[in-house]
Amino acid sequence: MEIKKYKHYVQYYETDKMGITHHSNYVRWMEEARVDFLKQIGWDYARLESEGIISPVVGVSCKYKHSTTFADTVTIEVAVAEYSGIKLRLKYTMTNEKGEVCCNGESEHCFVNEAGRIIMIKKDYPAFHELLTSLIEKSN
Repeated sequence: MEIKKYKHYVQYYETDKMGITHHSNYVRWMEEARVDFLKQIGWDYARLESEGIISPVVGVSCKYKHSTTFADTVTIEVAVAEYSGIKLRLKYTMTNEKGEVCCNGESEHCFVNEAGRIIMIKKDYPAFHELLTSLIEKSN
């Protein structure tokens, strides 16, 4: 399955007084890219929620490499770095228009039901489990 990279156009309000994108926005862009990624694989948030699946973020990290500024285009590649059937770790590679990596990020998620209890995706949603398993990066 080919996943298209997500594109974000840096908005003026995302920059600070120095004209550089504020660091907190990269985490927001990771969420935008994750929502797009899930939609592309056929398990968007509307479907997850209709199935009774909630996927909270349990961890997030970023390593900043190059700054971005207003009107830059940031391309975000999302990949499944790790998936255990209970926890999902996604990695994000953000590049600028020159192809330079601006930021490397990761987010970790679990899957719970509406009562907050852990869901075993492999058992309860085997099609979703197989899909996530098939998307694990082979280089990890």
